[in-house]
Amino acid sequence: MKLYMQVMIALGLGLKRNWHIFAGLLLGIFAGVWLHTNQNPVIMNALTFIGQLFIRLIQMVVIPLVISAIVIGITSIGDSKQLGKLGTKMICYYAIITTVAVALGAGLALLLKPGAEAVAYINSDVATGIQAQVAATIEAQKGNLLNIILGFVPKNPLEAVASGEMVPIIVFAVFFSVALARVGEINRPFVSFFESIFAATMKITDWIMCFAAPGVFALTAVAVSAFGPDIFIAISKYLGVLALGFGIQLFVVYPIFLRIFSKVPVWMLYAAIAEAMMVAFGTASSSATLPLTIACCEKRGISHKITSFVIPLGATLNMDGTALLQVVAVIFLAQAYGIALSPLLIVQVALLAIIASSTSAGIPGAGLITIALVLNGLGLSPEQLVAGFAFLFTIERITDMMRTLVNVTSDAVVAAAIADNENEIDYDLLTNPKEYNEVID
Repeated sequence: MKLYMQVMIALGLGLKRNWHIFAGLLLGIFAGVWLHTNQNPVIMNALTFIGQLFIRLIQMVVIPLVISAIVIGITSIGDSKQLGKLGTKMICYYAIITTVAVALGAGLALLLKPGAEAVAYINSDVATGIQAQVAATIEAQKGNLLNIILGFVPKNPLEAVASGEMVPIIVFAVFFSVALARVGEINRPFVSFFESIFAATMKITDWIMCFAAPGVFALTAVAVSAFGPDIFIAISKYLGVLALGFGIQLFVVYPIFLRIFSKVPVWMLYAAIAEAMMVAFGTASSSATLPLTIACCEKRGISHKITSFVIPLGATLNMDGTALLQVVAVIFLAQAYGIALSPLLIVQVALLAIIASSTSAGIPGAGLITIALVLNGLGLSPEQLVAGFAFLFTIERITDMMRTLVNVTSDAVVAAAIADNENEIDYDLLTNPKEYNEVID
């Protein structure tokens, strides 16, 4: 059987188990199209409230989950040599996937030229409305690589937790967990404390996911109603390039990666994480999907030892979908404004996109915000690109949904590959959907 057919069958199995979430996505699209032509403030306010409530509920558990998962994961490894081995392998795998994504995005954008005719459709009135927002974004992203690296290290860990700065939180949690692992059995009371926190946050996640279908419906409806179908006609080529790039990443790059570095059947992995993939698409937030991604992997055969170490780090630092989007978007802008792109400049764009994507928060809109870092690094004028940014921000919800689906899937792919390498995966459970411990009843 052809690989793409195996993937589609696997996704079909996932949809069969989670038809209510899929129905929420479809109904949200139809409701959004209707609301675009029949504006109803009461309905829109209600849907906005439901969608935001769903995201807030699930984001509520992200920080305690990330910290407790990292502490448990690193201390459970114990052996510093094994910890270094897993960490090195994880970084190498994430680097391979992200580099391929960036090269793929640059190649498609240069070949298909999505921005060649975009200037004819740029609405200057819309651009004027977001000029202040774009200028503020770029101003906030000014600085060099050293400043970015310094920003990774928290001056005050509690302040980082209070402000929700995920990268500094991750850095502190990793250092703290390695220290706990090195002090020996004296760490048991503290580790038990975090094991209790992890168990409690996973239980809260189970409760929250009962609200998944209406939450995804509301978020999708609000997104579609905001721009309507006309925007797809105006910049269909840009969306097409992104969709093609994301599709190749999902259905070609990841299967090849798993075949080279593991024996995990990609079609069964996709079936196992179908809930997380759909919620990632609906919420456009990898951080909001993080608890569900961990739950899907653990309840379908990948050990807690691997998921608690690899997936929280990946949800913050591994953003290959975001990197692909940023490269395509920057080349789109350059083509729209007639900016010549030399081979050296393209390489620079790719490198900056990798750095910028790793600094993106796992929330809706973060991918476009950090594009400003790439542009600033190239010395491009924000005033030149205001109208182009208007296009990107107008459709950012749909592109966010696609890139988040890729980000979340890549985290699970790397976790599965490492689990296979370390014999930390139950293939009897992974390849038998009838035996799955369901995440959503």
